[in-house]
Amino acid sequence: MMMMMMMIRMMMMMMMMIMMLIRTILMILIMINMLLMIMMMVIMMMMMMMSIMMMLMMMMMMVMMINMMWMIMMMMLMTMMMRMLRMMIGWSRRA
Repeated sequence: MMMMMMMIRMMMMMMMMIMMLIRTILMILIMINMLLMIMMMVIMMMMMMMSIMMMLMMMMMMVMMINMMWMIMMMMLMTMMMRMLRMMIGWSRRA
């Protein structure tokens, strides 16, 4: 019985580690994407010689991007929490 408990705990730890790794990788990817977007915007601004309308459009784009990022992050967090809760409930029932 003790062995089973130990195994389950080990598995839980492993799962947590993997999840953390995946999240960090996703974060890094999103950051890189953001940087690329900003670079593109800067280049476009240079091309357009910063007309006011373009500036406004860029600002709107940035705001939308940030909002999207927040939404995605929240969704991911919520899904992870739900999964963890379900796993916990399952194990408590089993034990």
